[in-house]
Amino acid sequence: MGLVISHGTWNGPYGSFMDWRKWVARQIGIPLDLMQGYYYDNDSYPNIFTLLEYNYPNGDEIQMSRIRRDLKPMLPLKWSDFKPNVLHKLLYHSDCEGYLGHSTANKIAIELEKIIQNIERNETNEYYYNKTLTFIDGCKLAYSKKEKLTFR
Repeated sequence: MGLVISHGTWNGPYGSFMDWRKWVARQIGIPLDLMQGYYYDNDSYPNIFTLLEYNYPNGDEIQMSRIRRDLKPMLPLKWSDFKPNVLHKLLYHSDCEGYLGHSTANKIAIELEKIIQNIERNETNEYYYNKTLTFIDGCKLAYSKKEKLTFR
């Protein structure tokens, strides 16, 4: 069993949906792992401070300490700190319950279409490209029927 979103939008593992949302977020410049609802101070993975680990050349330990000290109070990043985009509703939405209205689904489809028009088609992006096309089709179907896009 996994996540099912109505109108054929998504049917698959929760983890795959999360990976897809992270991909969508990257396309619009949102660091999802650091966002409100995703980042928690006690998370061991992903943890921005783990991402900052590397073998320090001489003197860099002090600079990395400063970065950690200055960055920590800024986390998690707030959605309101970013330029509003209807995709935020998809990215912040619960992945196991609730719904998005048909009008919102249509706006999401429009934004997703902009993304896939601008991505480089390659082996890495092909999976996400196809999942995005399916999601767009489901959003448009929900809109045409004036039905909610439900998450179960």
